[in-house]
Amino acid sequence: MTKFNFSQYPAFGADDVEIIDKTTVFQGFFRLDRYNLRHKLFNGGWSEPMQREIFERGHAVVVLPYNAQTDELVLIEQFRLGAMPSSASPWLLEAIAGMIDPGETPQQVAKREAEEEAGLTITELWPMLSYLSSPGGTTERIQLYLGRLTAPVQAGIFGLMQEHEDIKVHVLAREQAMQLLSEQKIDNAASIIALQWLALYLDKVKAAWGA
Repeated sequence: MTKFNFSQYPAFGADDVEIIDKTTVFQGFFRLDRYNLRHKLFNGGWSEPMQREIFERGHAVVVLPYNAQTDELVLIEQFRLGAMPSSASPWLLEAIAGMIDPGETPQQVAKREAEEEAGLTITELWPMLSYLSSPGGTTERIQLYLGRLTAPVQAGIFGLMQEHEDIKVHVLAREQAMQLLSEQKIDNAASIIALQWLALYLDKVKAAWGA
């Protein structure tokens, strides 16, 4: 078996893609762009021109509030239309999330959304990781943060009426959240990744935030 050669990764960059033509085919709450392009091939030369549509929705931030002293975290529950065809219910348990507006930093978004969606004041953020949500069809990149909780959280209903938000806040023991994850009752990507990251780095987080 050939070992992966990290010194030669990545083999290509943005300069190895030629955008022949780009047009916007839909502009609404989101945008859809159509590209004609070609790219370099692993075996040399260039691909044939191809057409691809890309969904443009911007970039997002997700924050998972966690209290290392009580080993509790906050998840929110809200309606998601996209879950209707394949989920038992379109009301999903999620980490807090929001889109990055022009001029905002990811950290500002994390703190703003925590207040709007859960009534929380987050003063310390731990960057977890960032990832491409579905690079075959959208440019969206998601930045995940762990948000430090040090005070009791009151469950309730939050969200902005003008954005049609109806958000229920849940305070869960971390082990309870992980059980829901194992039962596939938490099935959205950002929340799954955030909970798995916390499980992976739990000792390190508790050592830093648990005192």
